[in-house]
Amino acid sequence: MHLHPDTRYERESIMTKQASETTDLDLRAPVQNWTPEPLVNKDDTAQTDEPDEQTEPDTFPREYVQQLRDENAKYRQRAGRSDDLAKRLHTSLVAATGRLVDPSDLPFDEGHVDDEAALRAALDDLLARKPHLATRKPSGNVGQGMTPDAGSVNLAGILRASAS
Repeated sequence: MHLHPDTRYERESIMTKQASETTDLDLRAPVQNWTPEPLVNKDDTAQTDEPDEQTEPDTFPREYVQQLRDENAKYRQRAGRSDDLAKRLHTSLVAATGRLVDPSDLPFDEGHVDDEAALRAALDDLLARKPHLATRKPSGNVGQGMTPDAGSVNLAGILRASAS
């Protein structure tokens, strides 16, 4: 039986009144042949177990419900795909800055996709906390790679240059 929220308080008040009227009652004794009074709600009508035709919920044809479910599933798939695309775009934007070795080190945030200043601020904050994530580019002569052609070695020229 489904009770209206207000009927619970009315039931408690009825039980309280009954208990206060009978003071010589032994509360530990089992109750025999007791039948509850019908509960009354605000409209002074008795609650029944049978659902009223006016309060019975509307039902829809099975085909219509299936169509709505299919449409909802299609929108959920689109939303999931747009989330994946937004994450890929975020990773691409971080990689385009060239400030991180691994662009996935910066956690995804939708605000970074829309606002370039927020992306820069997040990168600055991350690199301030974890500088080892920054890209490292060697500069200057590190002794590797192509070197300019030294030409031919002239020992006589070297001796003359050191003699002067």
